[in-house]
Amino acid sequence: MASKFYDHSATSLDGKEIGMDAYKDKLILVVNTASQCGFTPQLEGLQELYESYRDQGFVVLGFPCNQFGKQEPGDEKSISEGCMVNYGVSFPMFSKVEVNGNNAHPLFEFLKKEQGGLLGSKIKWNFTKFLIDRNGKPVDRFAPVTKPEKIEKYIQELL
Repeated sequence: MASKFYDHSATSLDGKEIGMDAYKDKLILVVNTASQCGFTPQLEGLQELYESYRDQGFVVLGFPCNQFGKQEPGDEKSISEGCMVNYGVSFPMFSKVEVNGNNAHPLFEFLKKEQGGLLGSKIKWNFTKFLIDRNGKPVDRFAPVTKPEKIEKYIQELL
């Protein structure tokens, strides 16, 4: 199992394998997303954070997940269109992943190990957020109910 954030990789929505080392020296917010979730409007706030701070080295990485209430039933094309059309998302989005269980993506296994939550290492729901510092160290975890604007002060501190 990879021991550092940058050792991991994931498949983008357009099918390209991307190493997390592509985001070296950036402040990163990893989010498991879903397009039919009550928290889906958070995509708008995440996009605003991305636009506000990307020139300072901040990036949001979205990972669609269908494990919670089957709220991400679509394929990569429909996910991409939904994020773009409904929320103007321009931050990197990846192919659908599982975040819990035997088929959990290794990146999320790593993040859960580094930043356990109220349910130990399990992710409770869509829009759980992990903040990774410029050295690739996960430094904070935010619950699904935490709105993106509430994370802004942590981003400012770390930039």
